[in-house]
Amino acid sequence: MPTSPPVEVAVAVLTRADGSFLLASRPTDKLYSGYWEFPGGKIEAGETPLQALTRELDEELGITINAATPWLTRVFSYPHATVRLHFYRVTRWQGTPTPREQQQLVWQTADKISVAPLLPACIPVLRSLTLPPVYAITHATETGIETSLATIQQALQNGLKLLQIREKAMPHDQLEHYAQAVVQLAHSHQAMILINQDIDLAQALHTDGVHLTSTQLLSLTTRPAVDWCGASCHNQAELKHAEQLGVDFVTLSPVLPTLSHPDMKPLGWDKFSTLIRDYSLSVYALGGVQPADLATAQAHGAHGIAMMRGI
Repeated sequence: MPTSPPVEVAVAVLTRADGSFLLASRPTDKLYSGYWEFPGGKIEAGETPLQALTRELDEELGITINAATPWLTRVFSYPHATVRLHFYRVTRWQGTPTPREQQQLVWQTADKISVAPLLPACIPVLRSLTLPPVYAITHATETGIETSLATIQQALQNGLKLLQIREKAMPHDQLEHYAQAVVQLAHSHQAMILINQDIDLAQALHTDGVHLTSTQLLSLTTRPAVDWCGASCHNQAELKHAEQLGVDFVTLSPVLPTLSHPDMKPLGWDKFSTLIRDYSLSVYALGGVQPADLATAQAHGAHGIAMMRGI
């Protein structure tokens, strides 16, 4: 029996400067009435997702979008229908969100949701919303351990919240001692630490997770037993396998020319954007990017940027 195609839906994550986002209750005349969801609605024939979102936010909330960037696209199956949700992060708008369809509105943060019940399709997205926009990567083998620790401490004081320990050339004993120091520093600033490749070390040091190499990613059939799992990707096949494995986020590289891989042809922003269009996982743009590239990366669909020397 043929199945119906997914219902295409445009969804807004309206985000204020403090990181809080808007949730709305579903009106009484709709399925799942009273459930809380991100604002948005069905994409009509001939509309792009952004056009639909612009129309829906005007109809539902009385606001006009000034700045919106594509984020995630997720498919969710309800008993009555399957929906494909095109999430946009909306960071600037004109007007004050006002309930025009007898719904309630509330501002929330991903780590402290005070309303219930949530629409089932929205729940997995909350985890992605806890990921910060900048993902730093260590290179202590190049700079020296003391310099690296001092740089990390300064970055943490400046607000860094996500760091990967990636020291492939460092002897294991030395890596273990270095990683212990980094974990202690990071956790004292409520930042998350991932270990590159070494799942056993990540578990032994009680880090927040592991970051898989692309080769390691393709060799696995089940997700490692860690809280957070990232993965390195360079092409469509690796991106697809990361989805199938159920990792939390990926890096996609190299976007721009990079010192660490001078022989690799960079993707460029256009190809980067094409590869992650309608992708379900948060993607960090990696390779030659600097803090000033964050807005460009997000405009092309990235969750944020990953940097080694830019830390």
